[in-house]
Amino acid sequence: MKEIGLKNPKITLRKLGIGGVKRAYWNLSSTELVEHTISKGEGTLSDTGAIMVNTGEFTGRSPKDKFTVDDALTHDSVDWNHINQPFAADKFDALYDKMCAHLRRKEVYISDLYACADVKYRINVRVISETPWANHFARNMFIRPEAAELEGIKTGWTILCVPSFLADAAVDGTRQHNASIIDFTKKRILICGSGYTGEIKKGIFTILNWVLPHQKNVLSMHCSANVGREKRDTAIFFGLSGTGKTTLSADPNRDLIGDDEHGWSDKGVFNFEGGCYAKTIDLTSEKEPEIYAAIKHGAILENIICHEGTRTPDYSRSDITENTRVSYPIHHIANALEPSVGGHPKNIFFLTCDAFGILPPISRLTPGQAKFYFINGYTAKVAGTEAGVTEPQPTFSACFGAAFLPLHPTQYATMLGEKMQKHQANVWLINTGWNGGEYGQGERMKLRFTRAMITAALNGELSKVAFRELPGFGLQMPTTCPDVPSEVLNPTWTNAAAYAERANDLAEKFNANFEKYSAQADAETLAAAPSAVAESVKA
Repeated sequence: MKEIGLKNPKITLRKLGIGGVKRAYWNLSSTELVEHTISKGEGTLSDTGAIMVNTGEFTGRSPKDKFTVDDALTHDSVDWNHINQPFAADKFDALYDKMCAHLRRKEVYISDLYACADVKYRINVRVISETPWANHFARNMFIRPEAAELEGIKTGWTILCVPSFLADAAVDGTRQHNASIIDFTKKRILICGSGYTGEIKKGIFTILNWVLPHQKNVLSMHCSANVGREKRDTAIFFGLSGTGKTTLSADPNRDLIGDDEHGWSDKGVFNFEGGCYAKTIDLTSEKEPEIYAAIKHGAILENIICHEGTRTPDYSRSDITENTRVSYPIHHIANALEPSVGGHPKNIFFLTCDAFGILPPISRLTPGQAKFYFINGYTAKVAGTEAGVTEPQPTFSACFGAAFLPLHPTQYATMLGEKMQKHQANVWLINTGWNGGEYGQGERMKLRFTRAMITAALNGELSKVAFRELPGFGLQMPTTCPDVPSEVLNPTWTNAAAYAERANDLAEKFNANFEKYSAQADAETLAAAPSAVAESVKA
């Protein structure tokens, strides 16, 4: 076995149980990984300089095939459910050995990286993959050590990513041929049968969602974050995919801390990652100039088709998937903050895409409402985004990231409530969805209005205006906002009876979803649940 680029002779693949590979390439640069991807015929260069790859069968995560080893360390702490599915330790070990054997006589790529910008909580991450572009993705998304650090770097967490290995469900204990499995005791993550790189990113996010709150008293969060240049006021943006988390945090007037995963310690907020992973469907330079400009050499475009006869990416095309993506190192954003750390948040934004047109474009939340909406984690799917979706469908994901939470959601909500109270953070609910009517009748909220509302909240301008209450939901809505028409701030429709009917339906769905958390909720949170809206309402 030839190990190329190995800086630390104490570490070899054989010591990890991986032997007989044709070549092992250690810690190649992004440029070298691009060259290997092209030479292997696994990607092509776009005219932006970014490499274009196709992730194969899977163009998104497969949550039904995510497992956690159930052992003495995790048995009593993990919230076992349909998301956190138990996996036998002996099955994990056997599968690891089979995946290692599958790599014999193949070339493999290894990168030693970090997660967590705050060195106090930093973990080492070693990514072993059979494709160069998976290693390139990991180098984009995690924190890259300096060359001198590689010589003495120690093994921390190991990710083994082997898309060409197909599991035998009957023998290996998986659901089907692909799986993503975490062993907290051995500090290993196995990814097989899927080339979707997001499994690498979210594997580490999942382990940090257990390690930091459970062992370090640090709140882990599925959010983006930025900071003002003058006041250095930190803001965080929670939200599910498609609500604007990456877009709204990429503010040209503020410094970006990170676009997706953060921790909140006793010192402030820190990024888990060293890069960004943004959706590109319908991307334009006018709507999202920072992200558009970040697509250059070093970036990876996933599952995107070029304009006919060119090497120019066509971001309007969804032939392969709606979930087209780009990954890039955070320094591709001109105003990225490095190191990616900030102070305690002054403003917290919950982003939701309400396709029912009920929730206000912006509203100020009480502490009880903040906990209620955080633990519900609401957004909506709209027609055309998924097969079988023909009308708006509500989606609830606890803490805006249930798919990645090993602990019970109330543990994260309690920690958030305590930190909000201690640091006197303002909490806002932002609806980036429909206004003046539901999907198909009203209009999608214009990005420039949403940006204006967030800017007004950050600048303290909304503290000077009057608020009114949204009936039933009890949300406090500003009556005016700079650069936003007053009628936009009012979510109610011309047909008050139709609005009330849809509002009551949404309120019932909120309360039905919250029922599974109500036993652990405090009185303040319980009191924030919405009630019925009168048919004659006219806010």
